[in-house]
Amino acid sequence: MQTPVFVLRRRLLHGATRRVAYAVRLTMSGAALTLSGIACAHVIDPSASPAAWLQWSLDPFVLCVLAIGLVLYALGYRQLRSRSHARSRVQRERQGMAFAGGWVLLLIALVSPLDGLGAALFSAHMVQHELLMIVAAPLLVLGRPLGIWVWALPSSWRKSVGGVVRWPPLRAVWKGATAPAGAWLLHAAALWLWHIPVLFQSALLHPWVHTLQHTSFLGSALLFWWTIFRHPGGAAMLSLFTTMVHTGALGALLTLAPGLWYPLYVESSAALGFDALQDQQMGGLVMWVPGGIAYLASALVIAARWLDDRRSAAALSAPEAP
Repeated sequence: MQTPVFVLRRRLLHGATRRVAYAVRLTMSGAALTLSGIACAHVIDPSASPAAWLQWSLDPFVLCVLAIGLVLYALGYRQLRSRSHARSRVQRERQGMAFAGGWVLLLIALVSPLDGLGAALFSAHMVQHELLMIVAAPLLVLGRPLGIWVWALPSSWRKSVGGVVRWPPLRAVWKGATAPAGAWLLHAAALWLWHIPVLFQSALLHPWVHTLQHTSFLGSALLFWWTIFRHPGGAAMLSLFTTMVHTGALGALLTLAPGLWYPLYVESSAALGFDALQDQQMGGLVMWVPGGIAYLASALVIAARWLDDRRSAAALSAPEAP
């Protein structure tokens, strides 16, 4: 007798999911393929033992991409630091520490046993997603890796990269994706679309869909935090507050749902001694509470700095007393 997992697998393969997944696959961009090595992850394997879910994920491709990113950053960082004066070096060191922190968190999310555990427990999967989107992503953005990576290249290559970056169609796409509204919409769409049960379970069954899912989460989060740090004013506070609201709503729906959204977790969670519905509720709470606190805290920090800047500007513009 076939288990519910295999019945659901057959329906996913022969139903609407296959058509949706195939359409998504055709629209994958080159940037998504680049990030896919970083965002690769395990998928559900009903025949795996519980011990297999607690092993380190030593995917050669993931490790290679992480290593290349770190080496390029170290080379570019060394080049820029040697050209910087004392004040700039302090700022450069802060950027380096931020990138290192983000890189370590990527390693924890994608290589540590948390990656394999995310294929067995929905709550662990949510912890992995939150690490990628609200902890690793802002630290990586603060590390300013794009410019530093370019400085790791030979001079002739840097000129070629500059020519590509100035290509009008690419500049137009980048401008739209890094506008506050554009980045907010991309990030919100990635969160809500991938938590639709049919798409989320498709990611649990197919490695390439899972890779696309994590790529979407990480890529959209990088764009989102880029706009937050580039426009640290009213737009940033509005983006953070509204993101806190809609992610909290999604977390609340998962937590308070009377039934399972993702039945594929039933067997794997039971094998580890967890009730699937309680596991879903814990995952929803991870998104609802810690995630909401992170967005709220970021908004409060930006608001405090914005008010300080306005007070400083007002004090400088005020006429001196006679």
